[in-house]
Amino acid sequence: MEKKQMIKKEVKEKKPIAHKAPADKPVAHHAATHAAPAVKAGRYFEGIGRRKTASARVRVSKGSGKFVVNGRTVDKYFQTNKLLAIAEESLKRLNMADNVDVSVKIDGGGINAQAEAVRHGVSRALVLMQPDLKLQLASLGLLTRDSRMVERKKPGLKKARRAPQWKKR
Repeated sequence: MEKKQMIKKEVKEKKPIAHKAPADKPVAHHAATHAAPAVKAGRYFEGIGRRKTASARVRVSKGSGKFVVNGRTVDKYFQTNKLLAIAEESLKRLNMADNVDVSVKIDGGGINAQAEAVRHGVSRALVLMQPDLKLQLASLGLLTRDSRMVERKKPGLKKARRAPQWKKR
């Protein structure tokens, strides 16, 4: 019985750590809900890109132009010219394809959504690397997350809006 009381006493003594911002620096509302992409000690800049259910974690660093997606080169991963062009669009528009190395971990979604998620993530990482590129990328529409998602299926219907075939007799 003494052990139970001691355990209860230890549990009561442990209090959760409250994370509060300093009084002189107010925290914006969005900062609590959206974490800023991480910048790791000057080695690389990380951006998260999303499209439909695809999510890409992109790391950009100064280098010689290597572009790796899930351990494969970008042209092996995105095999059509259209998808390759979408994934590399941010770098090509800024003429930075040969100046930076890009490493991407991607999951979810289809191959087209993945290519668009990579483009979004590369754009975000480039802005962290060189903040003066933000206006240029924003004017090209490469920083805006495409929020369109698949509409959910409703009960009684075959798809989101497709009703079962109706027959009179």
